[in-house]
Amino acid sequence: MGGCMAQLPEVRQKLRKSGVDIVFGTHNLHELPWLIDEAVESGGPVYRITEDMREIVEGQPVRRHQGISAFVNIMYGCDNFCSYCIVPYTRGRERSREPADIITELRQIASQGYKEVTLLGQNVNSYGQGLEHNVDFADLLNLASEVEGIDRIRFTTSHPKDVSDKLIQCIAANRKVCEHIHMPLQAGSNEVLRRMNRKYSREHYLELAGKVRSEIPGAAITSDLIVGFPGETSRDFEDTIDMVEKVRFEAAFTFMYSIRSGTRAANLPDQVPLEEKRRRLKHLNDVQYAIADQINHAMEGMAYEVLVEGHSKTNLAKLTGRTRSNHIVIFSGPEYLIGRQINVKITKATTFSLFGELVEE
Repeated sequence: MGGCMAQLPEVRQKLRKSGVDIVFGTHNLHELPWLIDEAVESGGPVYRITEDMREIVEGQPVRRHQGISAFVNIMYGCDNFCSYCIVPYTRGRERSREPADIITELRQIASQGYKEVTLLGQNVNSYGQGLEHNVDFADLLNLASEVEGIDRIRFTTSHPKDVSDKLIQCIAANRKVCEHIHMPLQAGSNEVLRRMNRKYSREHYLELAGKVRSEIPGAAITSDLIVGFPGETSRDFEDTIDMVEKVRFEAAFTFMYSIRSGTRAANLPDQVPLEEKRRRLKHLNDVQYAIADQINHAMEGMAYEVLVEGHSKTNLAKLTGRTRSNHIVIFSGPEYLIGRQINVKITKATTFSLFGELVEE
């Protein structure tokens, strides 16, 4: 067993009792082959947990599934300490990869035929802090866009507290950077946001969303949302619904709050009953799905640039791809279009998918 939970001492103690052979932490993933050898040779359990590591191990071999899109980590860890999240305690503080190492990996990806890359970080907006070079995330996006063969660049996740004007201008001006920004709101109540330690207000988020939509034509905003956070009242929940209706997210990942051992929120009073959390989650989903359905139907009759990713999982006779705003589109077309950017006219919309036809050039 490996990953975040393996970093927690109480979890490791349970794993020892259950007879797990190998346990490794988030900083020891690259050691797994040697840990397996050690366990085989010794005949006993091997536990390797590095509590915190500032150095980033580069040059490790990578095997990716064949496809059009690839993911690249640009940083590790988190410094935000949201009260519900275990990541800063298990993955450590923020560490940014050197720009040159990222660009080298992007060039390798391009040489393997990948056309799109998603840059990953717990908060990509913090990229560059602690590096000797004066490079921030917007600078990195511009550097990445110079890699030949990479046609599209996406990224996740953006913490709303520090989405900069420079980043917004970069997305608007750089043709390779897709007009989609994932900014987790988490909750619409200022009181809940304060208890979550999110470091922004609903007013700030509304202003930011307005700026993104006004300065980036066609921009899509998606979010994460948590219901039933400790102490969340009915009024607090209605504030979340109000924000969803005001911002009108293209999509949202929605969750019921669940206790994570070791976080501050685990000890907060006034835990919301499970049945109430379920009720609120259903209500939230009903509202969000209706908004997504309206947004998708408004796209009918319009043509959009689509990067063809392959055959549709639900209908192998058709192709599927994504718009720059990350909408899934299913359409008929020849297989040689896979990997190309083409124009597709939307003929039918559902809540979660779009259907279309090729636009003849």
